[in-house]
Amino acid sequence: MGNRAGRRGQLIVLSGPSGVGKSTVIAELFSQRENLYFSVSFTTRKPRAGEEEGISYHFVDVAEFQRMISAGELLEYAQYVDNYYGTSLKLIQEQLDRGIDVLLDIEVQGAAVVREKCPGAVLIFIVPPSYEELARRLRGRNTDDEPVILGRLRQAREECRRAMEYDYLVVNESVSRAAADIQAILRAQECRIQNQMQFIEGVL
Repeated sequence: MGNRAGRRGQLIVLSGPSGVGKSTVIAELFSQRENLYFSVSFTTRKPRAGEEEGISYHFVDVAEFQRMISAGELLEYAQYVDNYYGTSLKLIQEQLDRGIDVLLDIEVQGAAVVREKCPGAVLIFIVPPSYEELARRLRGRNTDDEPVILGRLRQAREECRRAMEYDYLVVNESVSRAAADIQAILRAQECRIQNQMQFIEGVL
């Protein structure tokens, strides 16, 4: 859906445990939807095979990340499995002011901060169809050894307990269905009265 004059972009937060398939769902969403900007997070973790700077993440060292925190350059940041992750405030505001929807793929800690700072943000939590399926997906990636996988599974249980802090829950049983569910959520949000005031004001 293209941009409409006078419309401010929506801030959309997408969270879910590692291995749930967020990246694949996001790719499908972008293939279907216009007027959507993906905010590339900053992280101190090392790149995985196939990840590219500026596309997967902005990879920085701990010293640079701490400088960004001190300078107030981050909307949110969190520590996850011994690494820092954060979101650039400036880049997000520029896109929202242009009427472009911004999608954040962040952990539950960061999502809580965004909810506090940006009450109008739409928070969506993605879950796997079962714990067993999540374990299968994590092992199928062949990117981590077993102790790391077990740590991610323990973390997944903790994260899922916080799903009630979100506005919507999407089950990623299939990528196409999960992307369609998110599309439906965003269309509904666009039709909320507070997001359509320019049309009411135009006829008053």
